[in-house]
Amino acid sequence: MNPIRVLIVDDSAVVREMITSVLAADPKIRVIGAAPDPIFAMERMSREWPDVIVLDIEMPRMDGLTFLRKIMSERPTPVVMCSTLSQKGAEVSLRALSYGAIACVGKPKDVRSRFREDAAGDLITQVKAAALARFRGPPRPIEPDKRPQPAVAAPGLRSLVPAVPVAKKVGRPTNQGHIIAIGASTGGTQALEAVLTRLPENAPPIVIVQHMPEYFTAAFAKRLDGLCAIEVLEARNGEEIVSGRALIAPGGKQMSVRRSGLGFAVEVMNGPYINRHRPSVDFLFRSVAANVGAKAVGIIMTGMGNDGAAGLLKIHQAGGITIGQNEISCVVYGMPKEAFRMGAVQSEVDLSRIPDEIQSFIR
Repeated sequence: MNPIRVLIVDDSAVVREMITSVLAADPKIRVIGAAPDPIFAMERMSREWPDVIVLDIEMPRMDGLTFLRKIMSERPTPVVMCSTLSQKGAEVSLRALSYGAIACVGKPKDVRSRFREDAAGDLITQVKAAALARFRGPPRPIEPDKRPQPAVAAPGLRSLVPAVPVAKKVGRPTNQGHIIAIGASTGGTQALEAVLTRLPENAPPIVIVQHMPEYFTAAFAKRLDGLCAIEVLEARNGEEIVSGRALIAPGGKQMSVRRSGLGFAVEVMNGPYINRHRPSVDFLFRSVAANVGAKAVGIIMTGMGNDGAAGLLKIHQAGGITIGQNEISCVVYGMPKEAFRMGAVQSEVDLSRIPDEIQSFIR
């Protein structure tokens, strides 16, 4: 198999050098060039087209989002956005995902420092995932509108329309009923939107790990909360797990489920990296298996690697229900495939069917 051809586009010479060094160390990746802005990048691409583009956002002459939209309209190509770890960087990166980018990774806070081992591993993983992605190209463009919009059910579509804010109704803590635990990685932001926007306000309580950098999960949760009938929050330590609420593990933290009075709450902590991830799907799923048991529903969705497979097996062994997203609806059929291979998945379903599966547990 030929190495993955990667083009790096970033106006910082230091960042270009760091990313080139990280990617070139992997024998399955070949860096074909590093351009300081999209104009230079287009000249380089006229001679050799890359399999994957690693793209900065803020650059001279043409910004990354403009270049991304140009690429997607002319010759759709997998793009991994490399953004600063900040609120602004996170918000712009979410826009990039809606324009067709496959994934986003964070730059080191101090560009003079080297990538940490886990951050370097994440960059390599995302580039490989982008190269393997079931790439659908850019979504249908939707202009902002002040009216409420119907939920997006089809996999691969990304709604750009902010919903009209509504008062959310959440349930009371209880030790009855099911708790839904969802794990996702590459392609998961779009998949989670497709699922959560179709749930009613009385949906079962949901806890989520989506592999995302620090700062990104807060912006992601805020955006989903504006689109969904349920309440969507970036989890805080001690937050109650109740019906009508989805809690997303913060980037850079581990999240687990524990008993709290009559019900359950999340515990958010630093914790070790697991499968090179923090948050880790396995970390969440193992706690759900141990504390929720037969009332747990584990759902593993699109993503690269094996994070979550062992934890989903624990949920299955504890008497819980386990679901895997099927191959055809995954952007990357990695995590569900590994879980299925281990015997952890009781049923595989299309992304469009997952909301119905969740609603079946409403009491």
